[in-house]
Amino acid sequence: MTVVGADRLVQFGSEHADAAAALAAWRQTVAAATWRNPADVRRTYGSADPVVPVASGRRVAVFNIRGNRYRLVAAVDYQLGICNVLRVMTHEEYGRNRWKDVL
Repeated sequence: MTVVGADRLVQFGSEHADAAAALAAWRQTVAAATWRNPADVRRTYGSADPVVPVASGRRVAVFNIRGNRYRLVAAVDYQLGICNVLRVMTHEEYGRNRWKDVL
């Protein structure tokens, strides 16, 4: 998969140093993956939710980062092989669900 928005990973990692290594590992794993459907995402990341609906009517994938301390939200285009990082946030920020209203 081509990872788009990797700068968000770097930025978040600079603000939350304990997440940097986990985000780098996530990026490396996704870049090496060939996901063709949500089931492939679940095979790679068993705790991921690859079909979360958001306000735009689209579905995004949500990944637990660093033992569920952080959440990464991405749009996955299976046909084009692109994983677009939309947001990285703390578990607390994720729990407020405001992010769903703007995606």
